[in-house]
Amino acid sequence: MRKLWIGLTYLVFFLLIAAPLGKMAIGAFSEGFGGFWNALTRPEALHALMMTGLVVIVVTLLNTLFGIMMALYLVRANWINRRLKGLLNSLVDLPYAVSPVIGGLMIVLLLGPDSALGAIFEGIGLKIVYAIPGMIIATLFVTFPLMVREVMPVLQEIGSQQEEAASTLGARGWTIFWKVTWPSIRWAVVYGVILTVARSLGEFGAVLVVSGNIMNKTQTATTLVYQDVENFNVTAAGGIALVLAAFSAGLLLLMEWTKRRKEVQ
Repeated sequence: MRKLWIGLTYLVFFLLIAAPLGKMAIGAFSEGFGGFWNALTRPEALHALMMTGLVVIVVTLLNTLFGIMMALYLVRANWINRRLKGLLNSLVDLPYAVSPVIGGLMIVLLLGPDSALGAIFEGIGLKIVYAIPGMIIATLFVTFPLMVREVMPVLQEIGSQQEEAASTLGARGWTIFWKVTWPSIRWAVVYGVILTVARSLGEFGAVLVVSGNIMNKTQTATTLVYQDVENFNVTAAGGIALVLAAFSAGLLLLMEWTKRRKEVQ
């Protein structure tokens, strides 16, 4: 029976992961390496990859900063009412419960050109929706729980005794964080950063709604793949998708290494 289940596991792995990846690689090189290279170096692909990199970098920085802050508030802030903490804790998980497409639509309705806030921002020359800020907000909405949910369990596990002892000895807030808290949570933060990068890299639904998928302006790598598939350009779509898949595979290996490091701590 055990061999049967192992065989079924390998079969599912092959059907859901290995076979699609193989088919994608075949499609990417269907016109040889020249076709693959041309798919990656065409102007719209270079712009989409650059836009993806920009969104990933900004979202990862913001998510790391605010994710750590939120985790600290939810675990350490005794001055926050328990009910308010429960509400904030539930809101953190909202992106898990809401489809990314719905999240993108919420941003359009709240900050779009037809909304009051959107009109105010456009009045001062800042366009949110169908521009880079909206894409960053949409991706941040989708990825926000990742850092919080990685750091919170570590903070709960280490407790606050060492931080209280440092405070008793006269250490200030930043000193306590960098000298006491940070060494205990750093691998959780690294793991959260990797998850954020991977999720930001593959985000499609929310970004598609918010960006408008405007070529050479608000198009990311995933939305370009979608457009290529719609245009039956299999080689171009496969080339971009293969690059994203390779990068994701590298992130998975890095995640496993980080996980082992985190377990050692």
